Amino acid sequence: MDTNFSPPIVTPRLVLRAIDEKDLDDHARLFSNPDVVRYLYDAEMDAEQMRAHFNRRLWHGLPVEGAWCNLGVDHDGVYVGEVGLGVASTAHRSFEVGYVFFPEFRGLGFATEATRVLIDTAFRELGAHRVIARIDARNDGSRRLLERLGLRLEGHLVKNEFVKGEWSDELIFAVLEDEWVNA
Repeated sequence: MDTNFSPPIVTPRLVLRAIDEKDLDDHARLFSNPDVVRYLYDAEMDAEQMRAHFNRRLWHGLPVEGAWCNLGVDHDGVYVGEVGLGVASTAHRSFEVGYVFFPEFRGLGFATEATRVLIDTAFRELGAHRVIARIDARNDGSRRLLERLGLRLEGHLVKNEFVKGEWSDELIFAVLEDEWVNA
């Protein structure tokens, strides 16, 4: 795995950059929005929990296996959401992507554009063999985003996680390096 990667990543409309202290209020607003966290593990957090949640997202370089790095996503200088890249396995060169955006920016293609460039970075700059995404099976918008990007549904795990007081199904999507590069 190449460890020379560092943000920012610039697309035609977005800047994916290290999250820093100035993002704390936006981060808290994002992760306290019930529409945003509906399908996430995160429950309502008090100020101390939110601060710890935010601190885990500050840029500390590429993560080690089992950990994540998160990037703020800006459009015209406005914080619109976050994307994340986790190292699932260094031995197998496997990464996981995640994303979370404010509802007012849905339907503009920002999540698709940011996730696409993050997957591309995993393959082209970090030497990934495989990139996956795991989502709550009820999250139709997220499923459509992954399908648009060309990830295939590889698994449907039935009632495998107890989240926010209920059992939920999980979908696992994936794409391999040769599929992505040749798409």
